[in-house]
Amino acid sequence: MPYTKQEIHEIVLSQREFFYSGKTLDYKFRKEQLKKLKDAINAHQQDLVDALHTDLGRCDAEAFFCDIGDTTMEIDEYIHGLRKWMKPETHFSGLACFPSMITKVYKMPYGVSLIISPFNFPVLLSLGVLAASIAGGNTALVKMSSKSAKTTEVIKKILDETFPREYIAAIDGGHDVADFCLEERVDKIFYTGSPKVAKHVMEMASQNLTPVALELGGETGNWCIVRKDADLKDAARKIAFFKICNSGQVCININQVAVAKEVADKFIEELKAAIIKQVGEQPHLNEEYPKLITHRAYTNIAEEAEQYRDRILFGGVGDDSADKYSPTIIYPVNIDEPIVNHEIFGPLLPIVPFEDNKIDDLLDVMARREHGLALYLFTKNKKWAKRVMQTQQYGGGCVNEVCLHLMVKGVPFNGTGHSGMGAYHGIWGFREFTHPSTVLFGKTKMNLSLREHPYTPKKKKLFSKFLK
Repeated sequence: MPYTKQEIHEIVLSQREFFYSGKTLDYKFRKEQLKKLKDAINAHQQDLVDALHTDLGRCDAEAFFCDIGDTTMEIDEYIHGLRKWMKPETHFSGLACFPSMITKVYKMPYGVSLIISPFNFPVLLSLGVLAASIAGGNTALVKMSSKSAKTTEVIKKILDETFPREYIAAIDGGHDVADFCLEERVDKIFYTGSPKVAKHVMEMASQNLTPVALELGGETGNWCIVRKDADLKDAARKIAFFKICNSGQVCININQVAVAKEVADKFIEELKAAIIKQVGEQPHLNEEYPKLITHRAYTNIAEEAEQYRDRILFGGVGDDSADKYSPTIIYPVNIDEPIVNHEIFGPLLPIVPFEDNKIDDLLDVMARREHGLALYLFTKNKKWAKRVMQTQQYGGGCVNEVCLHLMVKGVPFNGTGHSGMGAYHGIWGFREFTHPSTVLFGKTKMNLSLREHPYTPKKKKLFSKFLK
């Protein structure tokens, strides 16, 4: 039975009372809950693998590499770093505050958090974010996607068996249930999904001035640039792997590749060869190749591919009954065409040719569009690559690699503009789910009266000297 508005309200109220009890403030409590979460995931690992295969057609290795293993690694990072991160910071107050020379910054939890997760990585983007919330000392309402129904069922079972609902509650259902959650007065919202829905989330959050973190794909998707000096075989191999991964349903996946005209033909041949080597000449018939999340998603991809039928150089076919559509190379594509002006979120790969000596023109066009969640460069010119990475606006990225920046410990995963706001993973997730509270400890002796009325000429003179 779907959740009612009243049921959601009662869960939020119970979680607020649990938070007010002060239990979540304790380091040992948080660490114990993180360990419980990790143990529960490990105990249900095969259930999660099977569910990810049902929902997304993932093979065992991809299910573990992209979702389950990443999540347990994330939890480990919180367990190992939590004591240090929770420790209050001590700061010198400065002579202007004399004699009160000590100031502390406490890392305070927000309270009741709401996590809204997507279908594409239903374990990592629900339980991985939950780990950050737990580490921060919050309670959590986890609203999971109705599209990845089997994985949602398993995760709901995991959380219901592991935690009391007044502390952690898993919620399933459609957009109406999500709106019930958003209508509640929660203290922190973390949403992963599309920019379109994110605007709705922010609008709802604004009613209660609730702080929001957003992880989005970006309106015009993520760019990959292949310069003429790039190692084409290496670039093709990595780009092929990434576009195959989860059938392109990855928020940091490559939306379009800009390739120097001078090497475009060679690159495309290498890309075809790389796809065939990894998933065969008919990927949509390969059992290891993932499927699209719904038949509607499959239809959308197939219909868009048809618009470019005369420029498809590889793929362009699918299995309608299994919702699998082959990685599809489309070339040449003009930079202003519709397919490179929206997030594809599937296995289509438009290739945009550019003149290598006019790379700045390409970068200018990219800069004027909505910011992507990721940027990938393939080149031997490290100096140029560093300059681009320090001047373009994007969430994160790689030089001569794809996606692995997501797995680096101690660094933030985030977006900017239409690709999101806020950051998480490790200490950044802890910071996202805590509020830094500054507290100055005053002294009762030796207090100067310079700041107090009346401001005599002598006091003004001393005050001026003191400030200088």
